Amino acid sequence: MYALTDSWTMTRRELARWGRQPVTVVVSLVFPVMLLLMFGYLVGGGRGVRGEYVDYLVPGMLALTMAFGLEGTMIAVTQDLNKGVVDRFRSLPMTNGAVLVGRSAADMLQSALGLTALIGVGYALGWRAHGGPGAFLGAVGLLLLFRFAMLWIGIFLALVAGKPELVQAVQILVWPVGFLSNAFATPDSMPGWLGTVVEWNPMSQTATAVRDLFGGPGGESGHLWAAVAWPLALLAVFFPLAVGRFARLSR
Repeated sequence: MYALTDSWTMTRRELARWGRQPVTVVVSLVFPVMLLLMFGYLVGGGRGVRGEYVDYLVPGMLALTMAFGLEGTMIAVTQDLNKGVVDRFRSLPMTNGAVLVGRSAADMLQSALGLTALIGVGYALGWRAHGGPGAFLGAVGLLLLFRFAMLWIGIFLALVAGKPELVQAVQILVWPVGFLSNAFATPDSMPGWLGTVVEWNPMSQTATAVRDLFGGPGGESGHLWAAVAWPLALLAVFFPLAVGRFARLSR
């Protein structure tokens, strides 16, 4: 109970930042919408896609959005480190790791808002989910699970970087995960070696499973287990690494 109470306190602290930084929140919501419109109408794509491209693109963009936007989390963590805020928290009778859990919980709420906004834009563009309410909720659950795993990777990397100016360099590592995926085109349309890399990308596994649950082109039911296993495996590695790194900061 103490761990839950402390984590909720830290979550409310992070949510209070939204009121002081509304521009950052708005940008995080608008940026994925801009990407969706750009790839849907300006850049085009859909190589190897059978059916309507928007039905293929929207689930891919939803998965891509769950991988991007980690710099906000990483900068917030590094700023707390450099301003001495974390040291003050560690001097309090607080459960170890509650600061990190609160940070991730607030970011998950923001991710859910971004996901809702992007789904709404997808519907405005003509995309529809055909899998039924249960499948729809299952797809959203897979997307948020992937986001949760990516957040803890970002938190760990922020603790390792230690300074806000190093975040941009670390953030570059996320881009290959996003664009070496099947978000915009099918692996079958790519060179053999590249298609193999794309298929094994954790984000591609999530996108493929989500497409299947939404009942759109490019979906394969056999990828559901991988879409669950990959985020859980990443969490099993980076959650204890992040909490352990946080515990060693003042030693």
